[in-house]
Amino acid sequence: MAEVKKKGLNTNSNGYTLIYSTIIVVVVAFLLAFVFKALKPLQDINVALDKKKQLLYALNIRDISDAEAAQKYKDVVLADEIIDTKGNVVDKGEQGGEKAGFVLNSADYKAGRLALFVCKVDGQTKYIVPVYGMGLWGPINGFIALDADKNTVYGAYFNHEGETAGLGAEIKDNVKWQNLFKGKKVFAEGTRKVALSVVKKVDDPSTQVDAVTGATLTSNGVSDMLIEGLSKYLVFLTSK
Repeated sequence: MAEVKKKGLNTNSNGYTLIYSTIIVVVVAFLLAFVFKALKPLQDINVALDKKKQLLYALNIRDISDAEAAQKYKDVVLADEIIDTKGNVVDKGEQGGEKAGFVLNSADYKAGRLALFVCKVDGQTKYIVPVYGMGLWGPINGFIALDADKNTVYGAYFNHEGETAGLGAEIKDNVKWQNLFKGKKVFAEGTRKVALSVVKKVDDPSTQVDAVTGATLTSNGVSDMLIEGLSKYLVFLTSK
């Protein structure tokens, strides 16, 4: 009697390869989605902490631990307000706030929903305004801290996504350059025109900062960002 050959799964067939590949893709996709979902709360916390530290840097509060930064933010930021371009308060925010102005981004900024951080440092009122722009290779942004007169720069911090290391990236990495903004004026004397800028040759030391060496285009981007960004806050900055 002839032996009957049992049919089994042909692991060398195209069908098997396709099914196997599909199962692997589905399993990997599921695992990646699970890991992303599991890690997202931690990622959100880290992103928020980084933003808090950037705001503190603008207030000249640096070299502190993550735990200290989180507490310091609560202590010095009295409100994370949202205002419009007419200076109207849309949302008062709250002390150490993370739900109003704190969560706004460049899209809100372009739409005229402006974050305004009201702060108190050593008993003195300070205001921080975010600004957004474009560098040589991608988006740049910054936080400008102002004295109570809304005209004198108390401190500044800038960030970027892809500027050249050692050149354009200096807007973020070079604290000495950021410190050049301290004491500068937003407005040219006797005007309501934003004059705070970054230039290759300083003509007015009260409003101008030297460009980063070897990073002309990034510096131009910072300058345009300051003028355009601070102009959005013009009504607030010129109100009493």
